[in-house]
Order: sequence, then C-alpha cells, then structure tokens
Amino acid sequence: MIHTRTLQALEYHHITSHLSSLCISGVGRERALNLTPLDSAEDVNLAARVYEEAADWSSRPAPGGAVFTLNAFPDVSGFLHAAQTSRAHAFQPDVDAFWALREVLRLARDAHAAIAVPDAPRQWPHLLAMADGAPLPVQLTAALLRCISDDGLLRDESSPELYRLRGELRRLHQSCMRKVKDFALQYNMLAYLQDEFMTLSSDRYVLPLKANFKGRMQGIIHDWSQTGETCYFEPMFLVEINNRLQELKREEREEERKVLLYLRGLLEAELPGAQAALELLAQLDLLQAKRRLAALLDGRCLPLTPVAEGIQLLEARHPLLVLNRAKAANSAAAQGAKGAAAASVRPLDIILRPGERALVITGGNAGGKTVCLKTLGLIAAMTLSGLPVPVGAGSHVPWFSRVDAFIGDEQSLADNVSTFTAQIEHLAKAWKHLDASGIVLLDEFGAGTDPAQGAALAQAVLDELLDKHTFVLAATHFPALKSYALTREGARAASMLFDPQSKKPLFKLAYDQVGASQALDVAREHGLPESIVRRAEHYLLQDGQDATTLLGRLNDLAARREEELVVLRQEQDKARSATKLEREKMEKERLRLHDEVRAKATELMRAWKEGRATHKQALKEMSRLRASLATESEVTQSRSILPSPEHFVVGQHVLHTIFNKRGVVTDVDERRRRVRLDMNGVNLWADMKALRIPGRQAAQSPTGKSSILDSTPRQPVAPESGGSARPAGAADGASLRLDMRGLRADVALAELERFMDKALLAGFREVEVVHGRGTGALRRQVHEFLRAFPAVENFSLAPEDQGGDGMTVVTLR
Repeated sequence: MIHTRTLQALEYHHITSHLSSLCISGVGRERALNLTPLDSAEDVNLAARVYEEAADWSSRPAPGGAVFTLNAFPDVSGFLHAAQTSRAHAFQPDVDAFWALREVLRLARDAHAAIAVPDAPRQWPHLLAMADGAPLPVQLTAALLRCISDDGLLRDESSPELYRLRGELRRLHQSCMRKVKDFALQYNMLAYLQDEFMTLSSDRYVLPLKANFKGRMQGIIHDWSQTGETCYFEPMFLVEINNRLQELKREEREEERKVLLYLRGLLEAELPGAQAALELLAQLDLLQAKRRLAALLDGRCLPLTPVAEGIQLLEARHPLLVLNRAKAANSAAAQGAKGAAAASVRPLDIILRPGERALVITGGNAGGKTVCLKTLGLIAAMTLSGLPVPVGAGSHVPWFSRVDAFIGDEQSLADNVSTFTAQIEHLAKAWKHLDASGIVLLDEFGAGTDPAQGAALAQAVLDELLDKHTFVLAATHFPALKSYALTREGARAASMLFDPQSKKPLFKLAYDQVGASQALDVAREHGLPESIVRRAEHYLLQDGQDATTLLGRLNDLAARREEELVVLRQEQDKARSATKLEREKMEKERLRLHDEVRAKATELMRAWKEGRATHKQALKEMSRLRASLATESEVTQSRSILPSPEHFVVGQHVLHTIFNKRGVVTDVDERRRRVRLDMNGVNLWADMKALRIPGRQAAQSPTGKSSILDSTPRQPVAPESGGSARPAGAADGASLRLDMRGLRADVALAELERFMDKALLAGFREVEVVHGRGTGALRRQVHEFLRAFPAVENFSLAPEDQGGDGMTVVTLR
C-alpha cells in the first residue's frame, strides 16, 4: 500500500491528472483520476501484459484491413445506474439517452470484433480475456441500431404501427400542400399571402396571410408575427385536416412511447451486458491514454522482479519533469518559436545491487538529491499502478508492498508540530508495517534538530531498516552518514556530481563515494555577499572540519570517469551496430548461396530423372558444383580461428569443419592426404585440410552459421537407427546410412531409391545400407537394385566387425 500522504509528497496526482487529459471520454477521465497502485504483484504484472498486448493490437489492422480506432463516446454510466436502481415506473428514458447507449454498444461491438480475431488467443490472450469478461447485449444492440437513427430520432421501422402512422402523416402533408395550392390558384390568393409556403403554428397547418387581408376569408387566426404584418391564418378547409393531423400525432406519440418501453425492457433484461460494454470501452480508453503517456515519456511498463535482485533503474528521468518539458516544447512549437524542443531531462541510474538495501546520497545543495528520491518513488508508484515510466531498457524493480516517503517540510501550525516532529510521528506510525518488501525514502531525515543527535538518530533508523531488510534511499548532508554509507554492510554511498570549473550541478550520480555539500559555493552563486562567504570559510578552517579539497578531488575523478564512460558507451553502440549490419549482410549472402545451390542441385536431379541429361553429365555438373563450394569452404577454413593439425595419429580427436562434427581418427592415408573418421558410429574418409583441432570455442564458420547446404538441425543419431547422423553438407533428409530392417521388400526398395537420390544430391562418396541377415532375400534384392543403379561404382558386404553380411557398403561415382 502507498499512503495518501506519500502519494501527495511524490505529486502522484499530477500524473493521474495528465493521464486523465489524454482520455477521450468522461468515464475514461474519471477512471484515470481514480487510478491507484494495485493490490498485488500479480495484478501489476497482468496490467503490464495487457498494456503490451493492447499496444500490439492497436497497431495491427483489423480483419477488414483497417486499424481499429477508438473514437469519443458518451458517458452513459448515470443512465445505466438509473436503470439499475430506479423502479420500473420511475425509470422513463428518452430517445437521447437511448441514442447515447446505442453509440456505446455499437463501438463496443466493433472493438470486441477487432480483438476477438482468430489469432487472438496466441497474440493477445489477456486482452481477449478482458474483452470476453462479460457477454455484450446482442439483442439490445440490434434493437437500438434498428430503432434509433444516427441523428438521434426513432426510425419509422421501429414498429409496423409507427411506420403506418408516419406514412399517413406524410400523405396528409402532401394532401394539404396540394389543396392549399389549388385553393390559392382558384381564388387568386397569391396577392394576399406573405409567401407561397404553408407553415405550422400551434402544431396546425396555417397560411402566412398579410394583415390587411385578414377579413376577406373565413378562418381562424392562430398567431401574429413580431412586426404585426403577418397573421397565421387557418382557412376553414384546413380545419378538418388539422384535426386529423392532431389525432395522428397523438397516436404517433403513443406508439413512440411503446417503442421506448420495449427498449427499456430489453435494457433491464441485458443490463449486465450494457455495463460490460461500457466497462470495455473505459478500459480501452485508459489503455489508449497510457500509450499516449508512454509516447510523451518515451517510457515502458517495468517488469517486477524478485526482491533479491535489487533495484535497477537505468536512464531514469523524473516523470513530471519530462511532461513539463514536453508541454513547454509543444507550446513553443504551437507559437512558432525557435528552439521549440525543450531541453531534455538529465537521466539517472539508480541501482541497488543484490544484497544491498540502503543507498545514501550526498552532494551539494540543489544538486538533485531530492529529485533522485522523488524519481524512484514516483516511478515505483506508477509501476505499481500499471503505468509506463521513463526508464531505459534493462530496468526493473521488485514488488513493493509499502512505499513511505518523508520528503519536504511537513510542519503544521494547526497541529503544533515541527518538521522534525512530523517526520518522527509519520515514521512511528509506519514502522510496524515495514518489512523486506517495503521501501522508505528519507530526505534530510534528522536535519530539524541538533546535528549530532539528528545524525545518530538517522544512523539508528538506517540500522533498523537494514535489519528489517527494507529498501531505503536517504539524502543527507551529515558527515557521519557519509562514512556510515561507505562502511556499513548492505549500504551503498552515492554522490551527486558537480562541474569542477563552474561548480554547477551535473545531476549525475557517482556510486561508492561521498560528496561535499557545496553550501558556500551555492551561497556565493545565489548572491550572498562575498564578505559573508569568506568569513564562513574562515570559521570552517578554524573548526578543522573542511574536507572540501579532498571531496572535490574525488568529485573531479568521478566526473572524468563519467565522461569516459559516456564515450565508451557510444563506441560500444557503434561497434554493436556495425557488427549487426555485418551479420545481416553475411546472413543474406549465406541464404542466397544456399537457395542458389539447392535450386541448381534440384534441377540437376530432375534433369537426370527425366532423361534430359545422362548420369555422367549430371555427375560432372554436380562435381563442378561441389568444387565451387569447396573453394568457398577453403576460403572459410583459411580464416578459421581453430588450429590446423600438422600431422594425424590414430585415436586423435578432430573437428570436421564442413560437417561441423567431432570425430576420432581410425586410419591415416598420407599419400592421398586423408584420414578415416569415426563420427558417432558413422565412418567416412575426410580430407586433412577440412580437419581442425577442437577447442573451447564454437566449431562453426566465422559467420557463426553452418555450411551453405545445411538447412536442418544437426543431431547425432544412433548407428542402428533408421536415419543415421546427417552431415552439415547434406541436403534435407540425406544421411550416410539407411536401415531397412523390418520393412517389406517393396517398401524397402522404395526407401532405398529415395536414399540413393538424396545421397547423390548431398555429394556423398560412400554410404551404408543395413538390410540384416535373415534369410538373405532382402540382401539379394538390394544387390540387384544396386547393380542396375547407374550412379553406383561398386558395392560390397561390410567387414564382420562392422555388420558383416547384414550391411552393404556402396561406393558412388
């Protein structure tokens, strides 16, 4: 919980007021003003996830192709409350109220449809759960859209009787117009009329007759114009029509009342759904306001981490300072002033590492100590309320069950308490509630009494808070607390830096050091007579308490270190950007080569199968393609960071750079410059130039990618499995061994044909076919197939120690 006094000290209400101004509806503004920290860490994390999902949802187009936009909508909360609490006979809504409800339900329906897309459970599950919290009133929405028009009137189609009555009224009006026109022409009345149009007076059709002709016709005068020159005259032939008009209008009003009663009944039946629709729009309005606030703050929602990980706010800025700068910049830009962009707010890194609970901040007056405390406190309050905060990536805070801030002058003449007394009273009330999940902000605690006693009391409070494992940030000028922060386990010292030349504050935190108060420099800067400042320096030297020179040198070193860190971060960012661009470039090139080689190999295989090329032509072209790849591989190997062996011995562990696999040397052929490797049960001959001594570094090409033809994960497979280990250079599905044991003959031969095709595509020189011993029938059919296969150079049974007559070793051309 965060006490109201703490929220006031942190000026949290300014944040909610600004958030309220970013809402587009009255119900959204009210909800923003009433926003308070949430009750649990689960609620905070849920609010952060909903915010992120809403940001993703609002930027994606709806199924119709357009991005859903939440427009302004009326606040019908009072109307719905009256429907819920008023008795049936006392609740008499009008058309305007139902039109407002119609707009809300229509917008809620469209919003729900935009959220509940087919991919919603995967893309924004929590937002979908919020939208599905209660069913929307389907019947009431359809009835309002049918009965209420866009201009807020009852439609003719609201009921059959209303449609009939309004049709008869229109026909009556046309009949009146026709009769008046015929009568005027028959008796030459145009000279008597003020204009040629019929009008209404006292809800009856009348003629605008000139005053000096009023006695020339029989009829009823209903009214006069303001000038007295025109009287509104009802001729006798219109009396009967007007009487019928009144009857029809009375019936129309009765029928409209029946329609409203019907809509009221639907509202009472589906009132929870109507309230859910308004709730959905209010939540979306608040989420939209949060996104606008995040844009102004350049902020994000912070994740809550375990308490043991401490506090880490990187590039944190005071939210109100950021908003004030943004407001000033917008105002200057609106007025066309030069330099409309306001000066940026200086960021701070507020860090308590794991195991640290107290941060004691020292430094000069007006250097930013209080702003640092308020920054952490306000960011914590906003985070616990589910609001985005102005911090950099990598920031995090734990869940704070309680936040207490003792900032500013809390004296009260009415209550007869001083600043010191007020701080003590409030701390005493909060003390029993403080634990490992709480945080306390102390600004100049103990400064309102004797310095020695105040410093001792402040140290005792810090000791007890550390024993409670409560987080605490304290800003102080007490020398005793400066040494305390440097020596006390669990506490950390930090100093607000100032410029060595100008003595102006830099608004930067330097950790693990203390700073001078700079009171005399501040006094001189703000116009205090120089004679007073010199006398103060004299008294300070007499007391022997002037450590300004030492602390100034520490400040100078820290300021230079901060400048160097800024330069190093900039260089680091440049190096990261260059590395990223280079990796992207190499990845694009790898993918291009991969696609090019695969397309060429596929085309060669298709040409050979379709008879457009002989197997010799296909093999020749495949060899040329492999040779080009070997050239690429040699270039890559020449840049390898792994050492190349000078000579090979049996039993030596090496790395095959093309296949990116480790193996053990089982035989060495010095004449052909190749060795035989055992790679997890798979035996093959490999060129010596493709081998390296494996080390701790990753065995991959300098690009960090596998070879060009490798498009599948490389995992070792047992020798007796159906698909043995696949080299990195293999095409998809290619392997060095095929296990056909247990398969029917026709299925086995089909598998063998596919296996040989893939082996040829992969460029294998030697493969193994495991058919088992059994009766020997499958072995004979395999050998017959291999004799007829044009790409087979020869085949033979494996040595007895490698499978004997249960496996055939095939050499390809």
